[in-house]
Amino acid sequence: MARTHTLGFPRIGAHRELKFAQEAFWRGETPEPALRETGAALRSRHWQLQVDAGLATVAAGDFAWYDQMLGLTALLGALPKRFGLDAASLTLAQYYELARGNAAQPAMEMTKWFDTNYHYIVPELDADSSFEGGPSWFFDEIDEALALGLPTRPVLIGPVTYLWLSKSHAPGFDHLSLLPKVVQAYRRILSQLQSRGIEWVQIDEPVLCLDIETNWLEAVDRAYAGLAESGLKLLLATYFDTAAPHAARIAALPVDGFHIDLVRAPQQLATWLQVLPADAVLSAGVIDGRNIWRSDLRAALATLKPLQAQLGDRLWIAPSCSLLHVPVSLDAEQRLDPELKSWLAFATEKLDELHTLATALNQGEAAVAAQLAASDAARESRRTSRRVVNQQVQKRLAAVTAEMANRASGFESRIEHQREALKLPALPTTTIGSFPQTTAIRQTRASYKRGEIGALEYLQRIRAEIELAVRKQEALGIDVLVHGEAERNDMVEYFGEQLCGYAFTANGWVQSYGSRCVKPPVIFGDVYRPEPMTVDTARYAQSLTNKPMKGMLTGPVTMLQWSFVRDDQPRATTARQLALAIRDEVCDLEAAGIRVIQIDEPALREGLPLRRDDWAAYLDWAVNAFRLSAAGVSDQTQIHTHMCYAEFNDILPAIAAMDADVITIETSRSAMELLEGFGDFDYPNEIGPGVYDIHSPRVPAVEAITRLLERACEVIPPERLWVNPDCGLKTRGWPETEAALANMVTAARQLRGKLASQAPVTWKRVARPAIADLATAHVHGAACDASCGGQPSA
Repeated sequence: MARTHTLGFPRIGAHRELKFAQEAFWRGETPEPALRETGAALRSRHWQLQVDAGLATVAAGDFAWYDQMLGLTALLGALPKRFGLDAASLTLAQYYELARGNAAQPAMEMTKWFDTNYHYIVPELDADSSFEGGPSWFFDEIDEALALGLPTRPVLIGPVTYLWLSKSHAPGFDHLSLLPKVVQAYRRILSQLQSRGIEWVQIDEPVLCLDIETNWLEAVDRAYAGLAESGLKLLLATYFDTAAPHAARIAALPVDGFHIDLVRAPQQLATWLQVLPADAVLSAGVIDGRNIWRSDLRAALATLKPLQAQLGDRLWIAPSCSLLHVPVSLDAEQRLDPELKSWLAFATEKLDELHTLATALNQGEAAVAAQLAASDAARESRRTSRRVVNQQVQKRLAAVTAEMANRASGFESRIEHQREALKLPALPTTTIGSFPQTTAIRQTRASYKRGEIGALEYLQRIRAEIELAVRKQEALGIDVLVHGEAERNDMVEYFGEQLCGYAFTANGWVQSYGSRCVKPPVIFGDVYRPEPMTVDTARYAQSLTNKPMKGMLTGPVTMLQWSFVRDDQPRATTARQLALAIRDEVCDLEAAGIRVIQIDEPALREGLPLRRDDWAAYLDWAVNAFRLSAAGVSDQTQIHTHMCYAEFNDILPAIAAMDADVITIETSRSAMELLEGFGDFDYPNEIGPGVYDIHSPRVPAVEAITRLLERACEVIPPERLWVNPDCGLKTRGWPETEAALANMVTAARQLRGKLASQAPVTWKRVARPAIADLATAHVHGAACDASCGGQPSA
C-alpha cells in the first residue's frame, strides 16, 4: 500500500494567528503562556488536517517560533556566547532576542533559505561552541502529538546542512571540526525520541542538492554512521533540486529511506531507482510544495504507477518539499474568480491531492473518479482560457532587440552627468524606500478597500502621510529623499495589482521570517502595464521639495520570484514581460522629472539555481531582464537598485553586469563583511552598504555607524560610497526611525569633514573586462569565491 506524508506544514495559521500572537508578545501585551497556547492550538489543528487527509504519519517538530534553523540552534544549545544566555533555561523572550537583537547585542545574521524567499537565522559557531542541549520545546511538541494518539514523525534539519549554513567570525575556522560534537548532540536527540516510542525520524539534508566538495560528502558518511546507532528509522530528505550526482553515495548511507524532489528535478528518478537499496523506502515528492497550481494528477499517477509496481509498500508519496512555502487553505478565498480558483491548491488542498493519489494507487482510479475528473477539468480550463495569452504582449516581446538592454553611455560617462545634475555631497545619505506603516496608514488603506471612504479622501490622507515623510527627511538632512510608500501594502503586491496578468488572494499568506508574512500575487497570464502606476505619486512628492526624490519600483526578477508564477511557460519569458512593463514606468517617471529611480532586486540571488551548471542560463536572462527594465532613460537619470539578506560574493560579476549606477546592500549584521567581496572584486559603480539593521528595534549610536562607514572606506573609494540603512523602514516606528536616521546623517557628516581635511587620495582602478562580458566570464570559471570559502552560498 502506498503511504502518504508531508515534509512539513505552514505554521502561521490560515489567518496569521501566530504572527499576531508573536507581535502582541513582543509589545508586552501578551504573556508567554498565551503565546504558547496559540502555538499549541495551531499545531493541533494542522496535525488534524493531516490525519483527515489520510496521511500515514504527521510531521512534528516542523513548528518554529521564529524559524527552524534558530529553533535547532536552541535545541542543540549552540547559542552565541555574546548574548550571555543559558541554553538550558532559555525563555521565549531570550530566543527572540537572538533573532531581533537587544539593547546590548545586535541580532544574529539572517539570510535566505536556499532559493526561497523564506529566511533563516544563521548559526554563529566557533571552536568553543557548545552543543550540550537547550530548552525542551522540540520534545514538548513531539509529546503533544503523541498525547493526541497521532502517528508522529519528528522532523529535523540534518547535521551537515546545519554546519554548512553556519558561520564563524574566526578567520579560517573549519566548521567540519565541529562535526563530532554535533553528531553526538543529534544522537542524544534521537535517543530521547526512541525512548518515546518514535519509529521514523525525517532528517532534511537539502545541502546534498548543492555542489559540495569531497570533504563535505565524507562528513555526510561520518555523520550518518554515527546516527545509525540510534536504532531509529531515518528518512533522509533532499529537495529544491536534484541529488542525483551524489545518489550512489547517499544510497549507501545507513538510513532507511530517501525523499527526492520530483517536481524540481524529475530527471533524477532514473538514477535513484538504479541505486536504491532493496529494502529502502523511496519518498516521491510529486506534489509541488513551492507553488499553488493544482497538480496534474494523471501525470503524477503515470509516474507513480511504475514505482508502485516496483517498490510496493516501500513507495511513499509526498509534496516535493515542506508546504511551509504555500498558504494554508483555499477555504477563505470567497472573492477569488471561480475559474482561477479552480486552478489552485494551497497546503490543505495539496494534502487532499496526496490522498487522491494514494487512493488511486491502492484502490484503483474508479475509487476517485470524481477527483480525477475535477483535476482534468481544471487543467483543460487553464490551457484553453482566453485570459492566459495576450497577443499584443507576445508581439511586443518578439520585437525586443539586444540593444534595448543597453544604456546610451558607459557608467564613467553617465556618473559625471549625474553628479552635475544632482549636485550631491560626498557620502550622500538616502533610505531604501519605505517609512513606518503606522496604524493610521493601515486603517486608511483598509477603510478605502471596504468602501468606507472615497477615492478623494483616501488620496488626501495618503498625500498627508507623504508630506509628513518628506518634511521629516528634510528636517533630518537626508540628501536623496523617498516618498515613504504610504500607499503600498507590499512591494510586489502593490505593483501586481496594477498589472494585467496578475491575480490576488485574500488570505494567501506565507511566512517570510519571524512574524513577517507576505501574500504573493499569482501570475496566471501574460503581463503588461495598462497605465502608469507611480508617476502621479512621485510627481507630487517631488513637488514638495527641492531635493532629489527617488522613484521607487520593484524589479522584474523580484516581481517574478516573490509571486506564485505560472508554470506553463519559461520563467525567463515571464521575466521579460515584467521587464517591459517596468521599463514603461521608468520612462514615464523620467518624463515626469524624476531623476533618481530605484529598481529593487533583492530576489536576484534568491533565484539562482542550486547547481552551478545552471547558473549561466539563469544569470543571463535575469540580468538581461533588469537591464531591459532600466535602459530606456538618458545618461542624466540615475538608476539605483537594492539587494539584501543574501550572499552575493559568488555572483558579483553578474551584479556588475546589471549596470545600475548605484547599488544599496544589507551589510550591518555582518559588520560590513559582505562589502569586502565588492571591494576585492573592484565593483565598478557606486554602492551604499547598509549601516544599521532595520529588523532590530535597536537605535545604532553615531559611533557604531561611523565605525562601519570607516571600514567601508577602507574597501570602497569614498567618492563611490552612499550612506543608507540596510533595507526599508516600514516595520519600524517613527521614534526609533528618526533617531536612527539622525545618527546616520550625523555620522555621514562627521566622516565627510574628516575626509575633506585629509590629503586627496588617488584611487587606482584595476583593468577589467567589459561590463557586458562580466556575467559570462564568471559563470565559466572567473568566480570570486575567496570570501565564502569556495562554497556556494544558500
